[in-house]
Amino acid sequence: MKRILLLTTGGTIAMREQRPGEGATPALEADDLLAALPPRALDLQIERLCNLPSAHLDLETLWALRNRVHRALSTGEADGVVITHGTDTMEETAYLLDLTVPGDGPVVLTGAMRTASDPGYDGPANLLAALRVAASDAVRGLGALVVMNDEVHAARYVTKTHTLNPATFRSPGAGPVGVVAGGEVHRLFHLARRTVDPPALERRVALLKLAVGMETDLLEWLLERREVRGLVVEGLGGGRVPPWWVPVLARARDQGVEVAVASRCSEGVVWDGYGYAGAHRDLARLGVLFARGWNGPKCRIRLMAILGAASDPAEVQHLWSALP
Repeated sequence: MKRILLLTTGGTIAMREQRPGEGATPALEADDLLAALPPRALDLQIERLCNLPSAHLDLETLWALRNRVHRALSTGEADGVVITHGTDTMEETAYLLDLTVPGDGPVVLTGAMRTASDPGYDGPANLLAALRVAASDAVRGLGALVVMNDEVHAARYVTKTHTLNPATFRSPGAGPVGVVAGGEVHRLFHLARRTVDPPALERRVALLKLAVGMETDLLEWLLERREVRGLVVEGLGGGRVPPWWVPVLARARDQGVEVAVASRCSEGVVWDGYGYAGAHRDLARLGVLFARGWNGPKCRIRLMAILGAASDPAEVQHLWSALP
């Protein structure tokens, strides 16, 4: 019998409207969620980490969650872990766990897009599917996974694509790594994995998203305060920046700030073949880190984990390139 650790953190899956017209708030605990499920042949251990909307989670809570998952799997306490979580930041938590929790044990995040007060509440079905995935040998070695709407998504690819639709989670450019059908878990493809083990996250990593004509005032303010260790820029198209951003990014690099460039596009790696100012070759000369399909929020998580593990610029570059 598989031993599964169920960690609850809150989110829509744990919410219902307690008074008409006042909106849904955290109200349900693990026993409430499990009561709606059929009997399960699992050795289930339940722990409550918190009961919060995922927009309320802070880095301390995420790191405590990571450490609990790491301990459960590394000691053999659990064969797999299921985490109930709000969908707003689920992909970031999943990616953090994927990067920093080694081993083959499945780490599965799930939640709901509709509250327990809504018609079509999707919480119980998602939780049941997540428990099945965490207990399945088919997904061992795939790292952290998001299971929603009977689809299994890899943390490195998954993103929330719609504000309300229950089928909101997609993996652009990749598709789901598996599906749950007829109570069975089916893996569709395999993934290579490598992890990093920082003693803590580097919190001083900023994220800026570019738009047409955007000035550098905010970036210059961050540099003047000298409180930023890393910077993620969601660039235009293939990761380009306006020409007036190049000298300011150069100043950031001169100050020892690690700069990563992602794209604000939903698919594609950061690359181009242009020769004009602000294109890929200008940024490459500065020694910036380029995203391979990760969005800005995931690049921030990636850079926080890497800077937590390494301070030498060469090692930072190596880890950025080596981690999948």
